[in-house]
Amino acid sequence: MTTIAPTDMTATAVTTVTDATFAAEVLASELPVLVEFTASWCGPCRMIAPVLEQLAREEAGRLKVVQLDVDANPRAQAAYGVLSMPTLLLFRAGTPVATVVGARPLRRLRQDLTAELPWLAPQ
Repeated sequence: MTTIAPTDMTATAVTTVTDATFAAEVLASELPVLVEFTASWCGPCRMIAPVLEQLAREEAGRLKVVQLDVDANPRAQAAYGVLSMPTLLLFRAGTPVATVVGARPLRRLRQDLTAELPWLAPQ
């Protein structure tokens, strides 16, 4: 009889990056990277968290999704002129190519990113 271990539902597909790891995790990534600039006090950030988690799981291996706490990591926030949370920046080959500001449902987020990543188009 084969036993299947339960899936760890506390594991997250969204990685946390810091000012110290930003270059290695985002700028040097071979995959496109969607960075969420977030803060613990940000209500809309909490609203979009499950959307980003779902996107990260569905697109694993094609898109990397990370989050950066702006209060603890102000250098990356300042470097990219991020003023509102949540701000999502899509990076390709170390360059920001798309910006999305504010929470939205998964279908809308996919639509907003389709110009740069056509395979994300909602079906």
